[in-house]
Amino acid sequence: MNTKKRAPDPRIRRHTFSWRRFVIVFAVLLLLAFGQSFMLVSHFDSHIIPPELVNPLILYWAVVAALFSLFTTVNIRRRYEKPMEHMGEVTKRVSEGDFTARLEVAHTEDKLDYLDVMFLDFNKMVEELASIEILKNDFVSNVSHEIRTPLAVIQNYIMLLQDSTLTDAQRREYMDVIFHASEQLSLLVTNILRLNKLENQVIRPEPQAYDVCRQLGDCIMNFADRMEAKGLEFEADMEDKAYVLADKSMVEIIWNNLLSNAVKFTEQGGKITLTQTTEDGSVRICIADTGCGMDGQTMGRIFDKFYQGDTSHSQEGYGLGLALAARIIDLSHGEITVTSSPGSGSAFTVRLQKP
Repeated sequence: MNTKKRAPDPRIRRHTFSWRRFVIVFAVLLLLAFGQSFMLVSHFDSHIIPPELVNPLILYWAVVAALFSLFTTVNIRRRYEKPMEHMGEVTKRVSEGDFTARLEVAHTEDKLDYLDVMFLDFNKMVEELASIEILKNDFVSNVSHEIRTPLAVIQNYIMLLQDSTLTDAQRREYMDVIFHASEQLSLLVTNILRLNKLENQVIRPEPQAYDVCRQLGDCIMNFADRMEAKGLEFEADMEDKAYVLADKSMVEIIWNNLLSNAVKFTEQGGKITLTQTTEDGSVRICIADTGCGMDGQTMGRIFDKFYQGDTSHSQEGYGLGLALAARIIDLSHGEITVTSSPGSGSAFTVRLQKP
């Protein structure tokens, strides 16, 4: 932590308990002391309070007033003004982009006062700001990298197409590569915009009751050719009908992402299983595969934007699918969990509310 002393903030014109206020408190207490001494001398016999004791009595009250005023000033300064000055310095550092700045509490956990609690909440806020800043920087870095890759492919193959000696077959092959790269770039931009709108709640789900089993069947049919091309075995265990309360078009994105990942990460001749059951208050859908699986570290980050645990398949996606699916499930008040182990495949379980 940076302990270098900063210059006083020029916006601060006076202390919370200034010397002017100290003089006022001292004067009030002194007047009270003089008044009390005058009353004692006026109302009581001089034999009870001899005249020679009046001045020492006044001096005594003056000392008491001074000590009380000083005690009040020091305590206000130490307990309130100094912590607030420190908070002002740390706040300024945070506003300048230093998210390592923290406030130290004055008491132990069992003796926290309201200032300590406020400082702890401030530290938590700074930690959240730091994580947001890291995510923002990572997001910009990843987006720049992912956009640059298909653009480089497009540029390279356009240069190759300028060769007049190419055959028609080679030209078609190069144009197919360019078209595929442009499709990937378009999908990346679409998913980034879609995820951004979901996170900022620009797009709000419009829940309705619909048959999720029929939707799952339609999504499975869309991947039939890809499964057949890889020789994958597919097994489904679903009810005839099961109704959920969710945004139909958004939830379809979830199934497409989960099925796409299952096909992508399952090796030739593997197996994909889809199981659907109805439980109390929710519908449970599990999509499992016999693919490469994931370790604990990968499972902890698979819902992060642009994270790809298995880089051998990085050209087949950009790590936005699961982040998008998780956000949709969160907006749908559902739940997604994953179980996996390296070499034993993965199973994603989604729970959605019933109508």
